[in-house]
Amino acid sequence: MFSPIFSINNNILRNIATLEGAKAIIDEAPLIPAYEKQFQQDAIVRTVHYGTRIEGNDLTFQEVAKLIEGQDITGAQRSIQEVINYRNVVTYLEEIWSMYQKNLPLPEEKTVPNFDSHGPRPFFYSATLVKKIHDLTTTKIIPDSELGKYRHQQVVLKNTRTGEIAHRPPPAIEVPYLMTDLLDWLNDPQTRDIHPSIRSAITQYILVAIHPFIEGNGRVSRAFAMIPLYVESYDIRRLFSLEEYFDRNAEDYYNTIQSTHQLSSDIFHRDLTKWIDFFTQALSIELTRVKEKVQSLSRDIKFKQKLGGKQVHLSERQIKLVEYMQKFGGLRMPDAKSLLPMISDDTIWRDLKKLIDDKVCEKRGSTKGAYYCLANV
Repeated sequence: MFSPIFSINNNILRNIATLEGAKAIIDEAPLIPAYEKQFQQDAIVRTVHYGTRIEGNDLTFQEVAKLIEGQDITGAQRSIQEVINYRNVVTYLEEIWSMYQKNLPLPEEKTVPNFDSHGPRPFFYSATLVKKIHDLTTTKIIPDSELGKYRHQQVVLKNTRTGEIAHRPPPAIEVPYLMTDLLDWLNDPQTRDIHPSIRSAITQYILVAIHPFIEGNGRVSRAFAMIPLYVESYDIRRLFSLEEYFDRNAEDYYNTIQSTHQLSSDIFHRDLTKWIDFFTQALSIELTRVKEKVQSLSRDIKFKQKLGGKQVHLSERQIKLVEYMQKFGGLRMPDAKSLLPMISDDTIWRDLKKLIDDKVCEKRGSTKGAYYCLANV
């Protein structure tokens, strides 16, 4: 059975401590950015844009945003299809996560399995999930006969600049067995004792190394590796994009993967410490950014008490309004219109009304001269 090789060094410990501290603050903060299903469309756009751009997609952030909103754009058909496909992958992960939260059987589970009643039931990692993600990732890009199918031929990955072979994945005949070993490891009860960030890192690397499909392996590995984080409530794709960090640090990302490839011809004999260090650092940095955003919105812990102990989920527009109130002590409608120049007056009124209804801010003065400021604590 697969048993990953890695060491817990000081860097990894520091990274995990940082992300745990950030997660605790995010979990307890009274004001947080809205989750994807509510308002934070921007998080989805970042995930899809950077998740495809790192693989060579040349569409701009604005073009990806328009596509996700259902608008038509001019561009290479393959690039457009890649964006549409990865958006569907994000949607699929959300559906799977929703099924798990509702205790519904997942794909390949005919019934909900027995589990320890003192804790949540274990998530079931299956080949069906991996293959479905691949199907969604490569629809209309590769032949239908290859969708969701493990490769049947040997492939090599070459350095685009030198032409040299950068990675030689295992023979196709080994792929099903290697994938079974990985999935068995993920489903092993003892594996759940490993921190979810480390499990996620290992999952992503091993999938990249196995290279189970003819095409789309990078996107599939990053998407599937998010599941261990989702399962343990590190639902990072709802607040930020790990793909954005990888894309902005692409050279370090690829060099770390490549140096790990070179450690041994046997995938399961490679020491994954360096990769885990890089991955947990990426996660800690991104969660720290979210934490700082949350703290800028919720500096007074008494504010949560005023809100009845609940968290208020804010859209990106509402965040801008609240930050303006914090900086200048309040705002008037002309200030809001200047802050959100492309937004209609009616939409701004609705945002302000929601902030008032949620007791985040108060309206003072008459209608024309109304002044909005953060609620007193």
